[in-house]
Amino acid sequence: MPRAARDIPPPLELACLKALWSLREGNVKDVRRIVAQSRPLAYTTIMTVLDRLVRKGKVARRKVGRAFLYSPQAPRDGMRRAAIRELLDDFFDGSEAELIQFLRASERQAPPAPAPAEAPERMDTVLL
Repeated sequence: MPRAARDIPPPLELACLKALWSLREGNVKDVRRIVAQSRPLAYTTIMTVLDRLVRKGKVARRKVGRAFLYSPQAPRDGMRRAAIRELLDDFFDGSEAELIQFLRASERQAPPAPAPAEAPERMDTVLL
């Protein structure tokens, strides 16, 4: 049985959505400028991703002059809820209590101490 389409977009689509959430509305160049801070990508790549998001109904676009302006249609909190629901279903059998228990146990564990840096080995050049 094939799995239903995910509500959570893949990383590149999510990066474009995050850019649009901060902009509220922008063209490809605006989105690319924000996404490029973490992933330098071609203009055409961002344009393709935005077009894909439009087809999925997560982004709307309107023509202004010769360019398109894009605006997010998927609310950020809705995406967060879907991501948490997916996390719960996939890793905690849908149990919020198990997730909370896991997070509380993680808080109590101290982070591991960093391993001591070893002195670099020195080669004795006398024997060479």
